[in-house]
Amino acid sequence: MIELIIRRTGLLVLVLLAVSFMTFMIVNVLPGDVTAVVLGDTASPQQAALLRERLGLNEPVLGRYIGWLADMLRGNFGVSLLYNVPIAPMLAGRLLNSTILAVLALAVAIPVAMGLGVFAAMHRGSTADRVITAMTAVTFSVPEFVKGLALILIFGIWLQILPGSSLLAPGQSPFSDPAILVLPVAVVAISMLPYFVQITRAGMIDAFASDYVRTAILKGMPRHVVALKHALRNGILPAVAVIGMTLGNALGGLVVVETVFSYSGIGQLMVSAINARDIPIIQSTVMIVAATYAVGNLLADVVSIALNPRLRP
Repeated sequence: MIELIIRRTGLLVLVLLAVSFMTFMIVNVLPGDVTAVVLGDTASPQQAALLRERLGLNEPVLGRYIGWLADMLRGNFGVSLLYNVPIAPMLAGRLLNSTILAVLALAVAIPVAMGLGVFAAMHRGSTADRVITAMTAVTFSVPEFVKGLALILIFGIWLQILPGSSLLAPGQSPFSDPAILVLPVAVVAISMLPYFVQITRAGMIDAFASDYVRTAILKGMPRHVVALKHALRNGILPAVAVIGMTLGNALGGLVVVETVFSYSGIGQLMVSAINARDIPIIQSTVMIVAATYAVGNLLADVVSIALNPRLRP
């Protein structure tokens, strides 16, 4: 198992190197002049030339990539063109805010989704199963910004029991006013539910069809005991893999939710950087999301192998 983890880790490093190279090249060949975006149309040619020299835009692209990668590995993400401050501290705060949002959403979505998935599998074909399947299909089809605006309308405007904006002051912790987290966490958790419910349901149905589970049922054991003691271990394996991947997806997919609720996370920072052509922040945020996704996949693989010995070489 250790050898397998080492191989997966090596593959993870190669994937991140490929992502870093593609991100750097794509961002640096985008149309438009960075100096015009930063300085404005009224900038003189001398000012533009000085900025291009400061950013190293006159150097070969490959040399700039190698230098950027070396700096990033040392923890130096550069200076923001938009805010004119070091990127690393800003990224740390924004990443913490997004991680809080994603982890809270996972903490809500996982037990609810697994409970619904197990219940639907235990009552396969029943009215309850069809209702759960229909609800997950409807939830999946509604875009996140529609869910967010609907919750703001209901709870923020009509009922006025929750804030419709999750705006944070610079340096403010989300836990200083937990009420601002409720609606964005709800939107992210609701968006996660369809994946977890359907995958848990499918995994549990396969587990119920296995010989050892049918033997336990034939022995007269109650169905809920069979589900919890025998089927659940193997039935949730597909969901475990999805949970690991979802952590990376959650951080990368928070762009819409953070924008709708004005939440100071890494997704909102990415949108601001793209609008302002702040290349250092764009590159840094993309790499953070990619690294989170890759590490989530690795952890999901490790947990799946630990739970299922048949996956071990």
